[in-house]
Formats: sequence, structure tokens, C-alpha cells
Amino acid sequence: MPETTPSAAEAASPGRIRLTLLGVMLAMLLAMLDNMVVGTAMPTIVGELGGLERLSWVVTAYTLATAASTPVWGKLGDLHGRKGTFLIAITIFLLGSGLSGAARSMEQLIAFRALQGIGAGGLVVGAFALIGALVSPRERGRYQGMSATIMAIGTIGGPLLGGFLTSHLGWRWSFYINLPIGVVVLVWIQSMLHLPAKRSSARIDYPGAALLTTTIGALVLLTTWGGTQYAWGSAQVLGLAALTVLALGAFLWSQTRAAEPVLPLSVFRSRNLSLSSVMAFTTGAAMFGVVSFLPMYQQSVQGASAANSGMLLLPMVLPVVLCSQIVGRVMTRTGRYKVFPVVGGSVVTLGLYLLSTMDAGTGRGTSAFYMVVLGTGLGLAMQMPMTIAQNSVEVKDMGVASASSTLFRTIGGSFGVALFGSLFAGRVSDGISPQSVAAGTHSLFLCAALLSLAGLAAAVCLKEVPLRGQPSGPPAPAEPVKAPAAA
Repeated sequence: MPETTPSAAEAASPGRIRLTLLGVMLAMLLAMLDNMVVGTAMPTIVGELGGLERLSWVVTAYTLATAASTPVWGKLGDLHGRKGTFLIAITIFLLGSGLSGAARSMEQLIAFRALQGIGAGGLVVGAFALIGALVSPRERGRYQGMSATIMAIGTIGGPLLGGFLTSHLGWRWSFYINLPIGVVVLVWIQSMLHLPAKRSSARIDYPGAALLTTTIGALVLLTTWGGTQYAWGSAQVLGLAALTVLALGAFLWSQTRAAEPVLPLSVFRSRNLSLSSVMAFTTGAAMFGVVSFLPMYQQSVQGASAANSGMLLLPMVLPVVLCSQIVGRVMTRTGRYKVFPVVGGSVVTLGLYLLSTMDAGTGRGTSAFYMVVLGTGLGLAMQMPMTIAQNSVEVKDMGVASASSTLFRTIGGSFGVALFGSLFAGRVSDGISPQSVAAGTHSLFLCAALLSLAGLAAAVCLKEVPLRGQPSGPPAPAEPVKAPAAA
């Protein structure tokens, strides 16, 4: 039965769009909060379920499933409609959350976390694709501050909420808390989001999806295990590296033969989309690396309290929120954007370098200033890869563009945490002390600064194509992407 759609004026009104996007943002908040909340509960979970040697899999299973499912969810939305696909993703996420909360063993928890991660993949990419479908790239600046605020709530509130739930209600509520919020989101999206019904007889490229899942899975495990659980030169790591290369080659070949490829290579003929993917990768690596390791420095070297770990990142998060809103307003008014990833990438690199200069005697005021510098850069640059990617494709490929940007950011985060973790572990191998932790953070932040230079180079090479749409009008057609040559 076709969906009932409101009048064009009603559908286009900023008030209605803002209300609709609020529900979409709440869904994104579910995924963002999850790892932060669960991370705080990990010691308690191990104490009850045991299985300390499998603890890392609670996080790895979720991350792996999220990354591997992201492109498939994006393509499903393009083919069969974004609203229905988004609602299914939320339902799977909530099912995984409920089962995780009811887990009676570490093996069950790992399996249910993987199910939760599959839903999270569709939840995140679906949210970005819906934003792209509802709002033109130029108009999106009006609402960009909403996503930055959601990120701040997730980063700061997640650990605080996790600590409260674990202490007062038990670790299982770290998962159960998703259920009431998720039900509200489901009802909200069902009632507020109105998109034309979409039917397609095309079938998902399942062989391509399987090859892509294998590639991403091997890569995530390679970056997660390399230098930690297994040595970089071990048979396990080398085998994963070989599997990654072989599966990637087979996947790329399959995408040139599939009738409806899961990740059409033709979209990457857009120079800007390819460059935005590099930016998404480096931004993800920098952001997740800082969030993962900076609190360790603040607690071990500066004596900060672990109970307030979310608040430790406040000097970085607040500039992200403020600068994202400024960027959004300027983009909406002018339709131009290249200056933001260039300046933002430069400031991110500077902030990471400043953080690399910290030692055992660096005071909290100095480190807070360095975090403000980094947060300012992230606020200028963090939202740009998705905006540029969506501005580089036609509306019919919005899911693919959103999925590719999300995927590269996720893989960048996984790669960054693994690489930085290996550098950090190498400097604290003789035991954790203020001096060794400071040495470890010096190495990883310096490496992050060098990696950030690649994202800055990509930003400099962008060709500024004015954002589609007008400040108060309908979106203009997308810049066409050349079709691939016949096989």
C-alpha cells in the first residue's frame, strides 16, 4: 500500500524537516551511545560471565558486523526504499540489544553483539542517506549542528550513563536502555517520515556482498589483532593480509560484472567522492584514536578520575559542536565548502602534533588547550566527507555514497585504534607508569598527525562543485556520474 505523503509545502517546511530529522538523529544516538555505554560496563561483565580472554571479541564482533553490513544496507535502501530499510535496521539493532542484555555466557554475548552490529550498520548509513534524501546538500548546513550535538551527547554522556546504569541497575541495562529509546524512535519515524513508496525488481548482488564482507572482516581482524594478539610477522596476520588482498581483488572484479553491484565502482569516477573517502578514513582514524587513548593519558599521567571519563573530552567536543554549526550556516548561505576541509585538516594536524608534545609534566590546562585546537579542526572538517560524497552522486545512489563514506570512516577508526594501540603498547611494554604512558601517547599522536596530512592533501585536491540546492528552494539535479564502459 503506498505511503501517504504530505503536501509539497508541508514536506519542505523547515519545522517538519527538523522534527523528522530529530527522530533520525535519535536513532544515530543509539548506535553512538552503545559502545561508550558498554565499554564502561566491561569489567562488571567479565566479573559475572567470565571469559576474559574473549573480552576483545565483545567489541570486535560489533565493529566487524557494523563495517561489513554498511554497504549492503546502503544498497538495500537505494533499491527498496530508505524508510522501510531503516525501520528494519532499527528493529534488528533492538533485537540484538535485548538478547545481549539477556546473555548467559560470553559466547552468547559475542554472538548477540554481532547481531546488534548488523543493525547498527543499517542504522548509521540509513540515517545519513535519509538526511541526504530529505535535504539538499546546501540546505543540510541548517541541520548540521544537530548531528554534531548528537556526537557530543554520545561521547560525553555514554561513559557517564554506562557508569550509572552499571552501578545502580546492573550491566544488563547497558543494553536494555536501548529498548525504550528504540521504541520511541520506531514510532517517531513511522509517523513523521513520509517518503514515496519504492519497489524494485532488482536483486542484491549477494556474491559481491559476500566478497566485500570477507574483505572487510579480514581487514578489521588484521588491524585488531596485528601487534597485539599476534605479532605482525605471524602466520595468522600474514594469512589475514593475504585474504584481504585476494578477497578485495575478487570483489572489484565482481563489481564490473554484476547487474546491480553492491558498491558500484562507477561512483568512484567522481574525483570528489574518492577524495572524500580518503578524508573520511583519516578523520575516523584521528577521532577514534584520540577518544580511545587520550583518557588513558589523563588518568595515568594527570591523575584524572576514570569515573568522569566522558567529561575529560569536553574541551575537544564543545568546539566540535560550535564549529560544526558555524560551518553549516556558512555552507547554506554561500553553497561553498572547500575552505572548511582545508583549514580544518590543517588545524587537526596542528592539534595532533601539539598533543604529541605532551610529557609526564604537562598540566591539564595545557592539554585542554591542545584539545580545543583539535576539536576546532574536527568541527570544521568532520562533517565534510559525507556532504561532499552525497553532493557527488545522483539521488538514486545516495545510499551508496553514504555507505562508502561511513565505511571508510569506520575502517579508518578501526585501523587507527589498532595502529595507535600497537605503538602505545610498544612503549609501555615494561609496565604502565606516567613516563611510559606519556611516551606512548607521544608516538601515537605523532603518527596520527602524519596520517592527518594525507587527509589534508586530499582536501587540497578537491574540485569545489557548488552544493546542490538553494538556501530556500528545491534541490538542483546531481552532477552526473559517467556510466562504466561496457564489459
